[in-house]
Amino acid sequence: MSSESAEVHHEEHGEGMTRKKIVQIFLVLLGITVVEFIIALWLVPKGHIPLHWANPIYIVLTLFKAFYIVAYFMHLKFEKIGLALSIIVPILFIIGLILVLSNESHYWVDLRPKV
Repeated sequence: MSSESAEVHHEEHGEGMTRKKIVQIFLVLLGITVVEFIIALWLVPKGHIPLHWANPIYIVLTLFKAFYIVAYFMHLKFEKIGLALSIIVPILFIIGLILVLSNESHYWVDLRPKV
């Protein structure tokens, strides 16, 4: 047997994720969560923001948080584009389906006979 050790080269998942980057992403997620709590516990109850404005803001902030979690902590940002698209495109279709079905549900409610 040879006394030389075989070098194994493999790509680490999340290469480039340093402690500084993890803390930075944590602070972004914390900031978004703090903004959501301020809206939910202070701005909406005090009447500074109407609820019909707050709900879309919640949705946008939640999508930003989901992006950061999926991109960095699930390492999707470091994957090849094919894998990323195979995950993102079906999710977009599912979101579209949910929007279409929720819009369609009002049609069926309106068809019910009035008693």
